[in-house]
Amino acid sequence: MSPSQTIEVHTFGTELVAAKLVNDAGEVVAELGGQGKLESQTSTSSWRVTEPLGYGREYTLTARDSEGQTVESTFETLTPSYKAEVYLMPSDMEVGVGQTVNVQFDISIPDAYKEAAEQTVTVTADPPTEGAFYWVNESQLRWRPKDHWQPGTKVHVEAKPFGTQLGKATWGGDNVEADFTIGDEVIAYVDNNTKIMTVTKNGETVKTMPVSMGRDGGRWSTPPGTYIIGDKNPSMIMDSETFGLSHEQGGYRTKVNYATQMSYSGIYVHAAPWSVWAQGNTNTSHGCINVSTDNAKWFQDFVKRGDLVVVTNTTGPEFSPYDGLGDWNFDWDTISKDSSSEDSSAS
Repeated sequence: MSPSQTIEVHTFGTELVAAKLVNDAGEVVAELGGQGKLESQTSTSSWRVTEPLGYGREYTLTARDSEGQTVESTFETLTPSYKAEVYLMPSDMEVGVGQTVNVQFDISIPDAYKEAAEQTVTVTADPPTEGAFYWVNESQLRWRPKDHWQPGTKVHVEAKPFGTQLGKATWGGDNVEADFTIGDEVIAYVDNNTKIMTVTKNGETVKTMPVSMGRDGGRWSTPPGTYIIGDKNPSMIMDSETFGLSHEQGGYRTKVNYATQMSYSGIYVHAAPWSVWAQGNTNTSHGCINVSTDNAKWFQDFVKRGDLVVVTNTTGPEFSPYDGLGDWNFDWDTISKDSSSEDSSAS
């Protein structure tokens, strides 16, 4: 049996006076008068175990009623072939108004079990916020608010997969929880027509800077759309071979400074002193947003995970919502209808 299955004792016409659940190590897991819940009615008494059980354990339940009748039952909980662990992000940090709730399972969840997996997760927000669950791949469930978070919102996330079947021989691992807070609204608008980035905080412009984006008219054009800020790297090596451009074909392997991630596919805002001449007038990159070293440092220091970058007036297809940081390019009606939960708002 599943360790999450309800364990109850019922008597009819008598009162329950003693009940105890003991595990295979001889430890008392629950006992009437201690752990557990007693529910009395005129003709019956019921006691329910509220303490969690474990996988692969043997338990013995004994109970006695007011007439001295004693019953004993021994049962075993199942042993999963695999326990699927879950990880929550973000946790214990202040994030931007575009941040999603990321629920990462360490194994692919089959389609037939995705609804069960989704039902193990709850998102609670103060103030209450409308949102929906959706899957971005076979192992990652996400929750996104319908509109940008309100600054100051406090968010609590619980994932309780333990005891839930998540595959033919896979069951949920440990329960986990996370808390985070929404900070100021920071959105950077990048317009290809002007080749200027305008950084705003709570609706007010705080800085503008010239940029050079992906080369126009081909595969390197920076996709239009909304991006979510991810990792911030003081320095990193960028290698074009990671996205299919060999060094022999004109690719590169270059150290860049102040690289702020805005896509999983390799688009960053970063320092590009070699293209300062082009910033504000010509697109020269392979998709990244090139800025001066001073501006790249300022940008990295100013933004936080979950802030937004909105790119407009570039050519090519829109930034993919499945990229990993492109969630705001999902159509709301689509993800809200796809959500398995009847009410996925965070109350």
